[in-house]
Amino acid sequence: MKLRFVAFALATTALAAPAFAAPVSGGRVEALVGYDNVNADLGPLGEGDTGGVLYGVGVGYDFALAPTASIGIDAEVTDATTDIEFTDGADSAEVSVGRDLYVGGRVTAAVSESFNLYGKLGYTNARIKARATIGGVTESDAANGDGIRAGVGGQFALGANSYVGTEYRYSNYEGGFERHQVAATVGFRF
Repeated sequence: MKLRFVAFALATTALAAPAFAAPVSGGRVEALVGYDNVNADLGPLGEGDTGGVLYGVGVGYDFALAPTASIGIDAEVTDATTDIEFTDGADSAEVSVGRDLYVGGRVTAAVSESFNLYGKLGYTNARIKARATIGGVTESDAANGDGIRAGVGGQFALGANSYVGTEYRYSNYEGGFERHQVAATVGFRF
C-alpha cells in the first residue's frame, strides 16, 4: 500500500510540475532597439560619457545540447545616435560611435516552459568618427575599433515561433572606448 501511495505521489508531482521549454534550436532573426552609452578617453582633451539610441537587426542559429540547454552563434548589425563632445578652452573634439558589427557565441538555458536565459561573448567592430580642432587646426578621421562584447539576456515566448526579450551587453574597444547597452528585442524562430 505504501509503495502505491509513493508511486502515485511521484506521478502526480511530475504531471503538476511546470514543463521546461524544449531546447532552443534552429535559426532566428530579430529586431532590436535600446539605449547606448559610450565612454571615451581622448587623452589631453579628457574623458566623455554620453548616451543615444541603439537600433539594428540580429540573426543566429542554436543547436540543442540537452533537454533544457543549447549553444548558438550570433551576428548583428547595429547603429546608434551617440555623439560625444569634448572642449578644453579653444580646443574641441566631437566623436561619433555608430555602426557596429558583432559575431559571437551564446549559451541558452530554459528556465520555464516559455522563458529562456542566455549569455553571449564575441568579437565586435564599431565605426568611430572624430573631428578635432586643436590650436586652430581642424582635422577629421574615421576608423574601425575592434573589441570584445559580453552580454546576458532573457527571452519570453509569445507563441511557437515568436518571442520578445531584453539584453544587457558590455563592449570594450581598442583606443579607450567602451559601451554599455540595454536592448529590447522582438524575434522570430524558423
